[in-house]
Amino acid sequence: MSTGAAEDVYLGLDLGTSGLKAIALDVCGTILARVGMAYPTHRPTAGACEQDTADWLHAVERALAQLGNVIPLQRWRAIGLSGMIPTLVTLGPTGQPNGHAITWQDGRADDLGDEFRERCGADELYRLTGQWVDGRYLLPMFGRIARADPARAAATTVIASAKDYLFAWLTGELATDPSTAAGYGCYELETGRWNDAAMATAADLVASADLAARGGVGGFGGPLLPAVWPSATSRPMRAEVAAMLGCASIPVVLGAADSVLGALGLGVREPGQVAYIAGTSSVILGITDRLVLDPAHRFLVTPLAEPGLWGAEMDLLATGSAITWLADLLGGDLTPAGLVELAARTDPAHVPVLLPYLNPGEQGALWDPLLRGAVVGLDLSHGREHLARALVNGIVLESRRCLAVLDETCGSGHAVEVAGGSAANPSFRADLADAARRRVSMPRDDDDTDHSARGAALIASLAVDDGWPDGAFPAAAVTAEPDDDRAKLWDELWAAHESARHGLRSCISSAD
Repeated sequence: MSTGAAEDVYLGLDLGTSGLKAIALDVCGTILARVGMAYPTHRPTAGACEQDTADWLHAVERALAQLGNVIPLQRWRAIGLSGMIPTLVTLGPTGQPNGHAITWQDGRADDLGDEFRERCGADELYRLTGQWVDGRYLLPMFGRIARADPARAAATTVIASAKDYLFAWLTGELATDPSTAAGYGCYELETGRWNDAAMATAADLVASADLAARGGVGGFGGPLLPAVWPSATSRPMRAEVAAMLGCASIPVVLGAADSVLGALGLGVREPGQVAYIAGTSSVILGITDRLVLDPAHRFLVTPLAEPGLWGAEMDLLATGSAITWLADLLGGDLTPAGLVELAARTDPAHVPVLLPYLNPGEQGALWDPLLRGAVVGLDLSHGREHLARALVNGIVLESRRCLAVLDETCGSGHAVEVAGGSAANPSFRADLADAARRRVSMPRDDDDTDHSARGAALIASLAVDDGWPDGAFPAAAVTAEPDDDRAKLWDELWAAHESARHGLRSCISSAD
């Protein structure tokens, strides 16, 4: 229980893929206010996904100003942070960004990521870091910049993830937390240190005379990496930022990755529990109280915000983004939520097979950057409702794959706790329960998508007042139980899905 005063309010900021979410949480665990601010993603070339850090800061300023219009600033007790990972920010000598941020959706470093992983020794790197490192981790991302834009690389003194940069802007100190550090590609889970050999390999891949001459830390011939601090670490807000906002120099809490704090915001924090967070991508994260690795690297291992707990994590890359894409493609007044509802009214057994690897690639229980989306069995009888249903089927079936892996690792005694995006639809939750043969629950029956921001506010409470707000982890409001007859249908859909996937993989291999 938090020791905060009755009037205290904890703010949570979630720097997400498509926008910022901000909430104000009171000591009873009630969200008093919420704000959302979108910002653009730039795609200047094929595979590129970039954002302007100035857009992030403008969103933060506007969101905090709007919260201040609702919640008196003197009630603000602390701010906690959450952020998308891995997203790369390159910083020059003054701590200012020297180019656009490269988001986790950027695929331009895929080849370099594969080379980095293999030169490090893929299995050994996974053993040390819990990550099957590819081109969407920060070291390979920076390696691509060093090759494509050596002037920018030479001007970079430190690299950071998105939330790390926001923490530095708010406090004047740059640091990362263990869960965010996992997205750099060289963080050792057992020791809590950066791995010298991996950093040396990264330097070797991209070395130029200028970079090598500047040296670095631990043999890394490129930029420095931030210090790694516990998630509950706090620092006072910079005086300049406090003056701009009109508030006191309140504590800013370092926080954690959006997946980690999304699970916390859902109340998923006990071994065996599973969080399913549907957003631009879908995070499926099971909780363990010991460091567990998978010989087949079907999941990643992420340190959680509470010491001693670990997340076995899988991320389906194209779920919410694929639903938005298809809704736009089908046109009319169809929204993403409308597409999921359209699918709910359509028989899942009489639609094509749609493989939902549209980002492209996959990072769920399948870790394969070569996978591509495909529609199998399409004919003239199919309308937009069948395509909508086919996409939802594909997402549900890949979710089933991930949950089966977690059953092996974390056990299956707990419900899957879901939130956000497609999971707000009762039909989607029923499909997931049937396909996975597992109970699916939603803590709040109000289409709440602020779970990561809520987790950020909760970690702020823990950091500054040594406890959780009353009512921080509400009981499930709605639950879908698996139905045996429907589960058999999903077994048939699974067989068709796997047949199409293997066929597609064979085609890709032949083309290569």
